[in-house]
This record gives sequence, C-alpha cells and structure tokens, in this order.
Amino acid sequence: MTILVTGATGNTGRHVVAELLSKGEAVRALSRDPRRAAEILPAGAKLVAGTHTEPGSLGAALDGVTGLHITVTAGVAETGPELVRRAVAAGVERITILWGGYVGPAETAVAESGVAWTRLEPQEFMSNALTWRESIRTEAVVREPFDLPSAVVHEGDLGAVAALALTEEGHGGRAYNLNGPEALTTGDRVKLLAAALGREIAFEQIGGAAAVERLLREGVSRADAEYVVGWHADPPEAARIPDGTVGNLLGRPARTFGDWVTEHADRFRAGISPMSS
Repeated sequence: MTILVTGATGNTGRHVVAELLSKGEAVRALSRDPRRAAEILPAGAKLVAGTHTEPGSLGAALDGVTGLHITVTAGVAETGPELVRRAVAAGVERITILWGGYVGPAETAVAESGVAWTRLEPQEFMSNALTWRESIRTEAVVREPFDLPSAVVHEGDLGAVAALALTEEGHGGRAYNLNGPEALTTGDRVKLLAAALGREIAFEQIGGAAAVERLLREGVSRADAEYVVGWHADPPEAARIPDGTVGNLLGRPARTFGDWVTEHADRFRAGISPMSS
C-alpha cells in the first residue's frame, strides 16, 4: 500500500506521516516545499512537491496510490471534490479526511466517493497553545476571550487514528469525534504550562469582541473570525465532554495536555528566564 498524505508538514499531517511509517507503510508526503519538509518529517517518506488545493497538478503524486489522507485547509472546500474525483480515478481505495470543523463540500465528496472513507472530527487541538508563545515570552501573559472547558486532543493521537483507519479494516463509512481525556479550561492549561516552565503566567479574559478584532489584525476574514470566536463562546458537547473514542480506537489512553506540555515545553522556553525562587 502507498499512501499520499496532504498537509504533510502541518501540526497534524506530520504525525500521520510518522504513524504510517512506524507501521511500515510506503508514504508520499505532499508539500509545497519538499526541502523544508525534509527538515521536519522523519526519514523514510517520499517527498512530493505540490498542494492539494491544485488537484490538476497531482497526477504523478497520485499514480499508484491506494490510500489518501486529506487535511481540509483554506481553499480545499472548493478544490476538495475535484481532488477526490481524481484520487478515485487514480485507484485510491481508502480516504481519511480531517474535517474543517463542519461537513462541507470536501467532506461530502469523500463520503460520496464510493471508496472506504473515514472522517476525523477533532474539536480543539492541544497545539493551539503554541499561539501563546510570543505573549508568554514578552509579557508572561496569555490572553483569550473565554475560560470554558475543552477536552483538547493531542495531534499525535489524531495521527495515530488516521493511520489506523488507512491501514486496517472496520473504519469505512465512519465519522469519529476525537477529543482528549480531560476537560480543561483555558486557565487550567495556562497553569499546567506555567508549572512546567517554572514561572508565573497570567491569564486575561479579553472577551469575544476583542478576540475578533485580534484575528482581523492577523488577516483573518471577519466571517472566519466570528465563526472561530463564536465556537469558543459556546463549545459543543463534543468538545466539552471526553468521550473515550481515541482510547477505544487505539487501545491505550489518550494523551493528556500534561503529556503535550512535557513534549513541547522547550518551544516555550526559548528567550525566557525561569521564575526566580
């Protein structure tokens, strides 16, 4: 089996690549910049130049591929259906798709493709905390609009579930809600991170309007900014309540936010000094 992974260098795609390689699968990693991908991805993946937002350019990348992992990113809602058609025509037999937060054109095309498919529906990633690095470094503060519980999921667990669905029977036609083993508020996560770094980190709630304006300054469209902030203002039950799907699928406990912090603490330590005793 040869599996093509789109978004291969992203926060989740790199984990899909690593998990597939650990299973001994032949992996093609799709990236706009294969040279950079070589620095990020584990050895063993065949690097392929391209992007899934331009399906017409992926003829060679799809040649001989029997499995496909799609990450829905900006632009894929429009190009996803064509990508799926080309993949099926090329002989792809299994598809996993990491949804964009709702069932849109790409997700629908996968479900109607006629091949075995699995939709991965994570709610909120632990890696979203990486957006706090600069404010922690410069001000020792995290600013977010709300302080509501979320069962954030480890992106590595998503990679493991994707690899499972692409290589084993029994996952076709399934949509999996993927969340973590504990519901933590933003403040809870900040405290865990502060303890790991050995310094005080303040948490400030800035409210929804300020959060929307911040995203607009970062170049996010108003519609997308209001959608994201609105989701955080009222997270669905699937995000708030751990459901055990990850552990049940993988046969081991889902990784905790504490696990994630231990793995990534050095990324927050760069340029900061520990709290004096």
